Amino acid sequence: MDLHLLNDTPTDVERAAVDALLGPPGGNGRGPGHGRDQLLPALHAVNDRVGWISRGALNHICERLSIPPAEAYGVASFYALFALRPRPPRVVHVCDDLACRTRGSAQLCAALESVEASGEVMWLRSPCLGVCERAPAALAFQAGDPARTQLLAPASEKSTVDLVVSGPVDGDQEPPARESVPQAGDASLRLLRRIGAVDPESLDDYRAHGGYLALRRALEIGPAEVVRQVSEAKLTGRGGAAFPTGRKWEATAGQPAQPHYLVCNADESEPGTFKDRVVMEGDPFAVIEAMTIAGFATGCRRGYLYIRGEYPRAVRRLRNAIDQARERGLLGRSILGREEFDFDVEIRRGAGAYICGEETAIFNSIEGYRGEPRSKPPFPVEQGLFGKPTVVNNVETLINVPLILTGGGAEYARTGTADSTGTRLFCLSGNVRRPGVYEVPFGTTLRQLLDLAGGVEQDRRLRAVLLGGAAGGFVGPDQLDLPLSLEAVREAGATLGSGVVLVFDDTADLPALLLRIAAFFRDESCGQCVPCRVGTVRQEEALQRLVRDRGDGAEDLALLREVGRAMRDSSICGLGQTAWNAVESALDRLGTFTAAQPPDRTPGDRDATRPPETSNARTSSDATTTANRGEAEQA
Repeated sequence: MDLHLLNDTPTDVERAAVDALLGPPGGNGRGPGHGRDQLLPALHAVNDRVGWISRGALNHICERLSIPPAEAYGVASFYALFALRPRPPRVVHVCDDLACRTRGSAQLCAALESVEASGEVMWLRSPCLGVCERAPAALAFQAGDPARTQLLAPASEKSTVDLVVSGPVDGDQEPPARESVPQAGDASLRLLRRIGAVDPESLDDYRAHGGYLALRRALEIGPAEVVRQVSEAKLTGRGGAAFPTGRKWEATAGQPAQPHYLVCNADESEPGTFKDRVVMEGDPFAVIEAMTIAGFATGCRRGYLYIRGEYPRAVRRLRNAIDQARERGLLGRSILGREEFDFDVEIRRGAGAYICGEETAIFNSIEGYRGEPRSKPPFPVEQGLFGKPTVVNNVETLINVPLILTGGGAEYARTGTADSTGTRLFCLSGNVRRPGVYEVPFGTTLRQLLDLAGGVEQDRRLRAVLLGGAAGGFVGPDQLDLPLSLEAVREAGATLGSGVVLVFDDTADLPALLLRIAAFFRDESCGQCVPCRVGTVRQEEALQRLVRDRGDGAEDLALLREVGRAMRDSSICGLGQTAWNAVESALDRLGTFTAAQPPDRTPGDRDATRPPETSNARTSSDATTTANRGEAEQA
């Protein structure tokens, strides 16, 4: 490729950061062969070392990877965690999203606004940082060699100011993952049973508690039987759209094109979602074992674990798990002595883009392009990552697989309901006494789940519950006996989404929360399609007028409905299709903005036209081949 590079040159530090990742350049300036898929890691390398990405650094990356500078700039500017202009080496992100707002993030921001600015540090308001159970939260990045991070949650005004002024401290300062699991130690737990009982950094401890028995079982029965057991278990995807996992695996395994790829979607950035983070921090070897089984069953030799950039401890523990598994022959070549079975895992860090939780946007991000969704068909099982057959599952979906293999698919299916088998992880946060990750069988009622978490504080009344996150919908106190199963929430016109249960008491300012949700979708829209790019802006503008005027607002309410339908019906991906859900549910179920016009259809009628489980924008749908049509699982 005849590249037209920039005239700017990198500093020695920037050059060293890139070359440490890619290897020293050769005579042509490029060195070892690297493809465009190394662009995101290279951008991280510079940003981590320096704190921002200069034109000279971008030029050096483009030269090493043979990428036109305009395209590399388009990728670098896509991600919120990267800076393309000089900024201080220390950046502190203070969460200003739904759960943290209910727990005092406004006071943190007010305290920081009074701190005298320094050339060495800056702070920013941030969307959800994924630690809602310990809200409010702040996350500090300190560029350097090595770069340092520190997550502060719960954060006080003093500790947040100290974090801004003094920066991250060395070592893991976070509480144990067990503290995020109020049920820890309960004998009924299945997916969460090891959290708090096993050292998350010890492979030997993991194996002493049943680890890798499922992989051995998979190698004994063979790939086809593994897929059959997963199908018999009726395991559905836990990202939101609830596509049958066995059908997805079977479709991928049957594709003649090679190689096949596996992607574990750990890019959970749906506001209110943190279950996958807790699993990765508390039981990381389970994630790696489950990926290895999935790779074996679907004929993959390589897996990518795509994790959001705001999860520093999860990244560290997963890297440790991968390294130990390789050393012990559980990853890499000839796994467990089987010469025909090679499989390895590579971690890819996201960089602050909610849309990259959509499965095809993940492919583009890994391949070194802007994280924009692709049109379907073709579907990932046919042409996914690098144009090859690809299976995508999220963390919670995958960690169910070892349970299925050790206990049998039929036994697994006995838990839950007929159409929703197994247990489900729910993320409880907001105005609830014991926030955290809860594991309950499908079919448990919302009331029972809230009772487990202690309900709202004394002398407070429940106002609403947001199910499924920003892409989900509100339910009121009159729906607490709703069974939390796919079929029941579908019938009620709601969604389980990514497992968010965000609780608001009678102190909640619902109009302000709706405005925050609208601002979130406006910020996170990739801008590729007009309905979403324009619709999310118009939605926020209409809500701004309603919140400001508090008047009749009939015209703006009618506009909201019209824009919402347009986004739902014609957006390319789940972000635009669900950006109106929470607003609509607040109007129709909670009576927010009392001048709301009656909906054209009842919630049940409206949702009868949707897929079985509404797609959650953070973890988009994956459909199968034409021969295996169905509603897609969110990866």
